[in-house]
Amino acid sequence: MADIVMPRLSDTMEEGTILRWLKHDGEEVRRGEELVEIETDKAAMTYESDQDGTLQTVAGEGDTLPVGELIARIGVPGDGLAATGSGAAAEHAGSADADPPSPSAPSATEPSARAAVEAPALPDAVGGGGPVATSDFGERVKASPLARRIARENGVDLSTLSGSGPGGRVVKADVEAAGGGATSARLPDSGSASHAAPGPAASAVGATSAGTPDAGGDVMTAKGQTTTEALTRMQQTIARRMAESKATIPDFTLQSDVDMQECVALRAQLKAISHEDAPTYNDMVVKACALALREHPRANGSYKDGALQLHSRVNVGVAVAAQDALVVPTVFDADSKALGEIAREARALAARVREGSITPPELGGGTFTVSNLGMYGIKSFNAIINPPQAAILSVGSVEQRVIVRDGGLTPRQTMTLTLVCDHRILYGADAAEFLARIRELLQAPASLTL
Repeated sequence: MADIVMPRLSDTMEEGTILRWLKHDGEEVRRGEELVEIETDKAAMTYESDQDGTLQTVAGEGDTLPVGELIARIGVPGDGLAATGSGAAAEHAGSADADPPSPSAPSATEPSARAAVEAPALPDAVGGGGPVATSDFGERVKASPLARRIARENGVDLSTLSGSGPGGRVVKADVEAAGGGATSARLPDSGSASHAAPGPAASAVGATSAGTPDAGGDVMTAKGQTTTEALTRMQQTIARRMAESKATIPDFTLQSDVDMQECVALRAQLKAISHEDAPTYNDMVVKACALALREHPRANGSYKDGALQLHSRVNVGVAVAAQDALVVPTVFDADSKALGEIAREARALAARVREGSITPPELGGGTFTVSNLGMYGIKSFNAIINPPQAAILSVGSVEQRVIVRDGGLTPRQTMTLTLVCDHRILYGADAAEFLARIRELLQAPASLTL
């Protein structure tokens, strides 16, 4: 019998969510067959079995487990693995909130006290805090995490359900069957509770809102109907990493205007040669950054565990707006690739991000990041550093501006670059020289084509 654990599918992956089992309990699987679909901090991808045998799932669909945690077992027929029906073993074994058996019967006051300590409050149907589902005897209802989530989203009271899982455990099918049940199977919402027994605060609110017809009569409903949307695993990771970046990185910002007149002329020539494969201005920025990073290795470094790490490869990440998320695929060894090659690779990566077919290896290994909002008419902005990288470059729009040149006013195509730096790695002078080198390369773009 072989254990299948949550695999590490990316360099930053700490936990994964099981989206869908592609094989069922008791089903024969062969080495190399797709076994399970897992959502990581960067993408959703399938994991292939590395064993032959009979599958027994341990974790259920919707479960989030750390890397290395047991999710299934595979054994040969007759070694004791029993086909348990799809979902039963998945929701019984490996559940983080399964109650351990009690060696002796507890006293009358112990169950409710234990439930108050062990069980965090679950949000009710309208998104507020609500009580944990308990049985008539005060004990916490046994239910899988997926069943609890579905019950919470649909306002189903778990204590009214009879579980069909092992040991009377409430599983997904039980909640779905009760989804259209009687009103008694639903938890009361906070609004009905406040109207049923208004206290002094509720009376004060009513008195205040009575004089303001537009207020809606109740603070709880003044904003209209509120819908709560759960973040995906990727969105949760983005939120956590960006919060960590702003809280832990002492950053500073440098800004420089770049004369893009020569880049505009070069792109026009390249478009005339090959319309479809012509590099964009962002491709030119990526190439210029890669060449400058090779000359300024500290800007290509990382800060980790109180030490500076210098990387031999120059891998530039390009921020791409995906559906409800920002994804950063990597152009590896960008300093040694031709401008046209960078353009084709960046275009292909962006297409895979929008299609949802990008893989974790294509999203890792970046040593520097370029973020461009110029296509939206944004002149400049401060991006957030992607830790543990040393800096991130924000690219604004290319637009015609009147500048002083040779003692006179003249219109020139101009772009603003903003460099946000980690002061633990880059100091002011180092960062200024790095940004100045990027500007020089873009103002004389013939060097980008070599």
